[in-house]
Amino acid sequence: MSASAPNPIPDHSSTSVLAALRSPRRLRTEVLAGLVVALALIPEAISFSIIAGVDPRVGLFASFTMAVTIAVVGGRPAMISAATGAVALVVAPLTRAHGVDYLIATVILAGLLQITLSLLGVARLMRFIPRSVMIGFVNALAILIFSSQLPHLLGVPWLVYPMVAVGIGVIVGLPKISTMVPSPLVAIGLLTVITVAFAVAVPTVGDQGQLPDSLPSLLLPQVPLTLETLRIIGPYAVGVALVGLLESLMTAKLVDDITDTGSPKTREAWGQGVANVVTGLFGGMGGCAMIGQTMINVKVSGARTRISTFLAGVFLLILVVVLGDLVGVIPMAALVAVMIMVSVSTFDWHSVRPSTLRRMPYSETLVMVVTVIVTVGTHNLAFGVIAGVVVAMVLFARRVAHFTEVVPLDRPEEHTQVYAVRGELFFASSNDLVTQFDYVGDPDHVVIDMSQSHIWDASTVAALDAVVHKYASKGKHAEIVGLNAASSERHDLLSGQLGVEH
Repeated sequence: MSASAPNPIPDHSSTSVLAALRSPRRLRTEVLAGLVVALALIPEAISFSIIAGVDPRVGLFASFTMAVTIAVVGGRPAMISAATGAVALVVAPLTRAHGVDYLIATVILAGLLQITLSLLGVARLMRFIPRSVMIGFVNALAILIFSSQLPHLLGVPWLVYPMVAVGIGVIVGLPKISTMVPSPLVAIGLLTVITVAFAVAVPTVGDQGQLPDSLPSLLLPQVPLTLETLRIIGPYAVGVALVGLLESLMTAKLVDDITDTGSPKTREAWGQGVANVVTGLFGGMGGCAMIGQTMINVKVSGARTRISTFLAGVFLLILVVVLGDLVGVIPMAALVAVMIMVSVSTFDWHSVRPSTLRRMPYSETLVMVVTVIVTVGTHNLAFGVIAGVVVAMVLFARRVAHFTEVVPLDRPEEHTQVYAVRGELFFASSNDLVTQFDYVGDPDHVVIDMSQSHIWDASTVAALDAVVHKYASKGKHAEIVGLNAASSERHDLLSGQLGVEH
């Protein structure tokens, strides 16, 4: 993640909508990918609606409006945004306590906050996320995708297991024969035909909740426009905005890496805000980028443009409103097979190989493990990423602090002692600076040569002031020389103003 290019310019040769429309083969890939994603979105959206404590229609309509809107205004082509579990977990307490109208108001406010944060440059913070956190993010995500399928594999008829096995076999084996049709779509179709033809009694999509039979309509939340309302929805809106932005930007970076193309992260950030505002105005529960469905779209189905994202939303609406009866008979075993393969392909297996772990520095492995544990433990990718970044920062500061040293040099004169300070000086490395000098044994004149160091913060200036003050208390004079321009400016501005003499 280069600091010089936080918002890479997209490679239009592979993500161009016009190029895809001119190529029947690419267009077929995009269309079929959108259909597969739409089928996978249905049970997920219903499940997240249940978590949030709302009617399944709220989650399904949110997935439709998020996908269609982000396809137009988003920055990362082929990335799928819809109702998500992370957002559902944030808003669930609000919905239980105050109802759906307050939820909708929260989603609209969260979208406005995301637009504001994007204009303030929050996307640039992506450069501070280390590779180890990204790997931990990906691995935790794979674990969460797999674990989310366990409820569909426990306490179910035994026929579910061979059906899942057949689905996995089709998804793995078909691409070796033909790639004309996405293998997940073939698996879903085959298992649905088997279920209907032989009247197999297994859980279906229709068992997950009632599908809507009408189109979403524009509405405004019926809440009082008062400071009390803002006090209620404000904290939840901030949570939704931050979680949504973090997950979306991390997912966009992951898709950038998979497709070897760049994307403007600031546009993606405000696009998420616009999508949430639109979703709220249509009575949706809000959302963000969905890593599992994005992996189905990009990695499994091979989609690369906005067409697949747009069609995923359109197909979702058609499937649940027009073809609800047909979609309702799709066996959950088929969708479980798809998601299991998504989790397997998402996990970075190279990162856990014994040879990799032996070669990788301990600190890098620790950051990855912390990210995974926190994410899986909280079921919140944002918490995991924040924990990983904090641990990485602490370990980096600890490592850099050891590169600083104070070296006494030969005395140029009998009554003068010279010290050379080497390294980067900041709060972690400068705290022990005061103890590195011989205040009692040194002569009356001490020169502290800073030509091989750099002052980064007020803690270092305070430490240098303390050194000078301790020499002065012994009746000796300490002189600081050799500061570079930036260090001298910071030292002149803060020296004597930090109260170290107390």
